Amino acid sequence: MGDPHGIGIVGLGVISGAYLETLADHPDVRIAAVADLDPARADAVAAQLPGTAALSVDALLDSPDVQTVLNLTIPAAHADIALRAIARNKGVYGEKPLAATFEEAEQVVARAARGGITLGCAPDTVLGTGIQTARAAIDAGVIGRPLSALAVMVTPGHERWHPNPDFYYAPGGGPLLDMGPYYLSALVQLLGPIRAVTGVGARLRGERTIGSGTRAGERIPVGVDTHVSGVLEHTGGALSTITTSFDGVRTSAAPIEVHGESGTLVVPDPNKFAGDVRLFPLEGDAWQALPPSAGYADASRGIGLLDLITSEGRAGGGLALHVLEAMTSLLRSAGVGRRIELTTTVDRPSPVPLTPAEEWRRS
Repeated sequence: MGDPHGIGIVGLGVISGAYLETLADHPDVRIAAVADLDPARADAVAAQLPGTAALSVDALLDSPDVQTVLNLTIPAAHADIALRAIARNKGVYGEKPLAATFEEAEQVVARAARGGITLGCAPDTVLGTGIQTARAAIDAGVIGRPLSALAVMVTPGHERWHPNPDFYYAPGGGPLLDMGPYYLSALVQLLGPIRAVTGVGARLRGERTIGSGTRAGERIPVGVDTHVSGVLEHTGGALSTITTSFDGVRTSAAPIEVHGESGTLVVPDPNKFAGDVRLFPLEGDAWQALPPSAGYADASRGIGLLDLITSEGRAGGGLALHVLEAMTSLLRSAGVGRRIELTTTVDRPSPVPLTPAEEWRRS
């Protein structure tokens, strides 16, 4: 690639550590600058990265050393940072969701397209061997024509472990917008785009109690639905049923199951890059484990940014926009009590060939 691609990271919360593990020593990128609302936090991160400057957000966005902005701010700030970066002709790769609202996300995608700016968005977990191996199996016809899928995510709530969980319960948060991107991005990878949705939701508790950190015991208000279920109609004809909840203790359900005419496939947790893919053929008598056959092996957060810079940008802005419309339409459907047809669509990203870690890490 020549000189390493200059990255500027805005937002240095918990998730930034996972990105730095992938990106800090990668030969194709250089962490040129970091910024955070807490300057001391930016100084501390920069001190661990030789040659990295701790800057204000504006200075980072203006820096000629920064070619792509890695946007790790809270959801409410995603669109603002992305638009400011695009206005300065910087590429953007952001944490999910693409924006707190579909309308803001449409604006981000439109401005990036108008300026010819590269735009990507998490989750990139779907590029790992778990989802990609399941996709390869479906594409190879091992379950026949896919007819339906089930996706389930149940937790008791992030306030139990996150020291500052407020944004999970504010507009732009909630179980669907927080965790749904993993599941819906995986379902689009597996079954293709979504044409319509029907949803229901509930807000079962008005407050949550922080369980860790310096604010442990503090109660915070809940401003979003914390249990959301819905049906997704895929353009290929398959139906997916999804449940995301911050109101359950645990579930024994598989994260994702895909049912076809000649078999059922159990798909691993889409919040992780790897995991066992299991097949039960129609004429079989036991589950069969499928060996990894596709995807970035031993991947971690940041692989989507590397894919954006060095390959095809499979975790792209168009996919993130489509997934966000599906999620916000599920929430809107829950409010108005009717089926909603989507206005966006997207091509399935190209499959990721099996890529050993030593290959993508040296790129």
